[in-house]
Amino acid sequence: MKERGLTPVQAFRTRERKGRFTGPSFFLRILLLAFLGATPFLFRSFELTDVILKIIIFSTLVASYDILLGYTGIVSLGHVLYFGIGSYFVGIFMGKLGWVSYGPLLLAFVLAVLTSGILSILIGFFSLRIRAIFFAMVTLAFMEFAFILASQLRTITGGDDGISFKLPGILSVEANFGRFGGVDLTGRIVSYYLILVVCFALFLMMLRFVNSPLGRVLLSIRDNEQRSIAIGYKTYLYQVVASTFSSCVAAITGGCFAIWVRYVSPESSLSVPVMLDVFLMVIVGGMGTLYGGILGAAFLMTTRAFLPKIQGIVTSLLPGMPWAIRFSERWLLFFGLLFILIVYFFPKGILGTVQERFERKRET
Repeated sequence: MKERGLTPVQAFRTRERKGRFTGPSFFLRILLLAFLGATPFLFRSFELTDVILKIIIFSTLVASYDILLGYTGIVSLGHVLYFGIGSYFVGIFMGKLGWVSYGPLLLAFVLAVLTSGILSILIGFFSLRIRAIFFAMVTLAFMEFAFILASQLRTITGGDDGISFKLPGILSVEANFGRFGGVDLTGRIVSYYLILVVCFALFLMMLRFVNSPLGRVLLSIRDNEQRSIAIGYKTYLYQVVASTFSSCVAAITGGCFAIWVRYVSPESSLSVPVMLDVFLMVIVGGMGTLYGGILGAAFLMTTRAFLPKIQGIVTSLLPGMPWAIRFSERWLLFFGLLFILIVYFFPKGILGTVQERFERKRET
């Protein structure tokens, strides 16, 4: 049944609002949130809980990067700069300054968001107005500059050794609230649920952002920037807004990561390998989907956590076959083969390729 008196865009938004709390995607989110909420009680192993929470954190970070790459069509080679800013603000406030209380922790997040937002605006205004490739180079240069600063300013950042720190009150390792369901309710559990709630809220904000009229303008810029300019949009302003929003989200996820690992260093939050990980997660999951970041982060984190254990499994199963043991030591080879197979069979990422195939079936 067609909506009377509505433009196609208004009709689409009306259907979208009606299905927001009744569609399959809504129930899928509820099931996913319920599973993640029960994770500490389903998996008693801290290692599994650690992997799952890192998937949550990096899914949020990858989704923020996907707003730039997948929805706006601009390439940033230094997006983890803002991730590192969030991590270092928490680490410096809690560790170097020793302000171990809730107020300074919240202040660290606020300052990280403000710093990331202002820096992103400055980078965007001075680079996106020229050419998008210039933006990629500038972001990479700023990330490398921040990496060098973090490595050299030992009195502030701890240098290459980084900063280990404690957290206040109910977030501290020493906090213990008894047992429930056979699980010790410690500060780690509280940190897990705090980060889960923050990342879930950020993900919902990003979904709202890309499905808003602003998000549709960004898609128009991605598909044909010259046409968007001809219509009358100042495309670089929209690109700056997208860059600023994604940088603020990245800063918050960086702070969450620091809270979970209670440690920050240049290698863990500002290095090129971390940026490559984020880029691989987007490629594997699928650009322009947001949800693809979850699949990409799950693939990379689980393979990196469990593939190195192949050697122990092979040694126990095939103790008399040294060639098999030597082959199992090369777990990075298996990781590379898996990545090549995914790129070959899912050229638009896992979720992107699946969506494309479903759309083809609908048309036929």
